[in-house]
Amino acid sequence: MKIGNIEFPDRPLFLAPMEDVTDIGFRRLCKQQGAQMVYTEFVAAEALVRSVRSTVDKLTIADDERPVGIQIYGRDVDAVVEAARIVESQAHPDIIDLNFGCPVKKVAGKGAGAGMLRNIPLMLEMTRRVVDAVKTPVTVKTRLGWSHDDLVITTLAEQLQDCGIQALTIHGRTRAQMYTGEADWSLIGEVKNNPRIHIPIIGNGDITSIAEADAAFDRYGVDAVMVGRATFGCPWFFNREQLTLTEKMRLLREQLRINIERLTVDAQQRNDARGLESAELRGILHTRRHLAATPIFKGIPDFRQTRIAMLRANTLDELIPILDEAERRVMELENQ
Repeated sequence: MKIGNIEFPDRPLFLAPMEDVTDIGFRRLCKQQGAQMVYTEFVAAEALVRSVRSTVDKLTIADDERPVGIQIYGRDVDAVVEAARIVESQAHPDIIDLNFGCPVKKVAGKGAGAGMLRNIPLMLEMTRRVVDAVKTPVTVKTRLGWSHDDLVITTLAEQLQDCGIQALTIHGRTRAQMYTGEADWSLIGEVKNNPRIHIPIIGNGDITSIAEADAAFDRYGVDAVMVGRATFGCPWFFNREQLTLTEKMRLLREQLRINIERLTVDAQQRNDARGLESAELRGILHTRRHLAATPIFKGIPDFRQTRIAMLRANTLDELIPILDEAERRVMELENQ
């Protein structure tokens, strides 16, 4: 499979773009563990055009995570086109992805993300103009439609392909479903098997293991599978080898180290004393969501208080002993 000039091995697995999840530390670990493509957190076009620092910071990518895609969203065509140019010139990603799938109210309710499914002509205009504005391969991520009464994906896929995109990711739910119910892969397979479709089709939704991803490849013939929520606290998801508990805990601690180090170096480069002082806390905040969600700790009796303590820890001196104790308890369970 190829997207632009990027060649992927057979049955590639991609890390989905997720807000407050796919920061650079997590992406780098997922890539090390076998993800063939990773994506940044969502980048708001209007905020990027206004040079909002928190948004500009999302453009930071590392060479060891390539190929990497930067995903942008917005409802104003001119702003999205300008944002695509900024992304290309400042970050040099391997792919620019247009988000027409985010279902959350603050995005879709304002006409961006999955909200674009209610204005297909505007979606197509935006896509064409972005493709024309940049040299980087442009891809799209979207859903089956706004609701079950409006399943437009089979027609929409051809329209987006005609706009010049070089791959299409389809999440197997409607916007109305949000993240409830089950993802419907049958329509994803229908798009893939359409003889008029010649771009890669990437399937997304409800994949919780590599075995399930392999089944999706077999059943629906997709070119790649994108995985989202199942990777929370689980950067080793993409590794086909069985890691030990010690190896998994090492990866979680490494994610913590990467995030703190990145923020520390950034503050030093900016000569930002306040940022340097808060780098440890901010690095912990970036990582705590993964620590709380990791499947490693499931099954530990009376773990609730430990999880609360983990989420309240503000320094490494507080957090590391909690992680050490949690690891010890898991090992005890495994040895029983």
